[in-house]
Amino acid sequence: MARRPLPRILTDSAPIARMANSAPLARGRELARTAADSASDVFHPLITIGRGLRRLAAAGRGRWARTPKEHRGPMLVFVAGCVVIVALVPYGPLLALIAVMGAGAWAGRERTTVETGPTEAETERLRALYEALVPYLSVEGDPSPLYAHDGDWEQAFGAYAFDDSGRLERLQLKYPAYFTDGEDRSRARIEQVLYAKAGRGREYHFAWDELANQLTLTVLGALPTDIAAQRFVTAPGETVLGFTDPDSVQRTLPVAGGEEPRDVPPVVWRTGQRSTEPHLLVLGQPGTGSTTLLRSIALQALHHGDVLVIDGSGTGEFGCLAGRRGVLGVECGLAGALATLEWASHETERRLIAANRARQAGRPAPDDTRRPLWIIADRPTALAHVAVAEGRDDPQRWLQVPLRHGRAAHVTVVVADQFESAELLSDPVRAHTKARVVLGPATVEEVRAVLGAPPHTTPTASVPPGRGYARLGTGPVLRLQVPATPDPLDSATSEVQRRAVLALLPERTVPVDAEAPATADDEPAVAEAEPPPDAAKPAAEPVGATTRVSTVKGGESRVVNGSVEVVRAEG
Repeated sequence: MARRPLPRILTDSAPIARMANSAPLARGRELARTAADSASDVFHPLITIGRGLRRLAAAGRGRWARTPKEHRGPMLVFVAGCVVIVALVPYGPLLALIAVMGAGAWAGRERTTVETGPTEAETERLRALYEALVPYLSVEGDPSPLYAHDGDWEQAFGAYAFDDSGRLERLQLKYPAYFTDGEDRSRARIEQVLYAKAGRGREYHFAWDELANQLTLTVLGALPTDIAAQRFVTAPGETVLGFTDPDSVQRTLPVAGGEEPRDVPPVVWRTGQRSTEPHLLVLGQPGTGSTTLLRSIALQALHHGDVLVIDGSGTGEFGCLAGRRGVLGVECGLAGALATLEWASHETERRLIAANRARQAGRPAPDDTRRPLWIIADRPTALAHVAVAEGRDDPQRWLQVPLRHGRAAHVTVVVADQFESAELLSDPVRAHTKARVVLGPATVEEVRAVLGAPPHTTPTASVPPGRGYARLGTGPVLRLQVPATPDPLDSATSEVQRRAVLALLPERTVPVDAEAPATADDEPAVAEAEPPPDAAKPAAEPVGATTRVSTVKGGESRVVNGSVEVVRAEG
């Protein structure tokens, strides 16, 4: 016998779904939800008190279960006595009820669980770091070693902090008193271990406290790279090399960069007669921003002095300065560089003689001897190779007088070169450049060889252009980020940075058409320096006083009647 199929209303789910989603049922669910929320708000105090009384009762039962049997009788007698006393006191039951309700409300409040101490993953990181330091901070025979295998890392690590991703960002550790913290090699080993175990790819700062035998490791943030060339608020004789960490210097400068102006800590280099480091040496790898730093220095120097540029690389990175007011010359060839540097050497001597005569006569020094003169040489060792091939003098030979006597004559020398050519720098350049800058990725040994002291941070393998370290004289080693000062004539320069550099350039004193190489009959193409009346006396002749200098790119130089003239080379 065949079964009869069920009615469609019992097998089809569509009517049931329509009934569930009907308007009356939806309104009913909404009313029920609203009533539940309202009841929860109204009865929230009672719910809190009830939860607290339940917790107090559970705590009482636990205390009763933990009480030994021989102590339960006296406890019951004591509780009964308390109840009788409360009952006999006026308003005692009411006060007891209020106290019980208050205790229940306090015990039933919602508490936010605060986790204290490191998590399991953080504990493993700290333990691994502790075990890695054991071979370097322990010796045999120590009766109570601070660092030992399977030892207590909490005794060695006084403070620590992790970021949101679980990476170590600060650590303060103690080390034994017998650790040789005064030796750079011992420090370097500990710093290398911490750098490897705390996480590579970041830059760490190490603060050694020899008195307390403590080392503090801190993760450093990135230096600002969005600060472009601009007119900085500085006094005459002050040059901003770049910007550093806030804790390294006690001064800030307002700068325009990013969304709104802000104050950043600068690295200020002071030059002049009272400076202890009047000359600067910059070393770095190709493309790390050494030319950018020289261009930034030249733009700042043109506000208060004259600039003479020697571009040994010959790439035309300083072409934007040619023909500008205050720019005495921009030379790329060997002949022009020799002529201009020879003039700079004689000009330094002339300034010294003029200032000395004025001092002996009881008069102030002439104004032309007090106006700063900047000699900026980019890769002079490249011209040294050409000079050796042609059998001519090294251009660095003419830097000896400005380097030795430049501070008294208001002459500042800035030299930039690459690590590969650093051995070709002359001894006067090495000896008289007390201000040093290292740009680009460099090892601790390279930084120590240039700056004379190791950095207190871990150099990273990948850094932005213009990033490095600076040390002024015997001061501390500072992190440095050079302001963005690209070549405005380069097509790869952004429009914003191009306008920022062009706004700092002085007005042109030589038309664009007149900047081409000139002949010997033409007017001086770069600069003319007339001597003061005292320099024309016979007494000034023995020191080679210069009466006129005319530089022509790619020309030959000769001395005629005590003056240096540059003529066009044949062929």
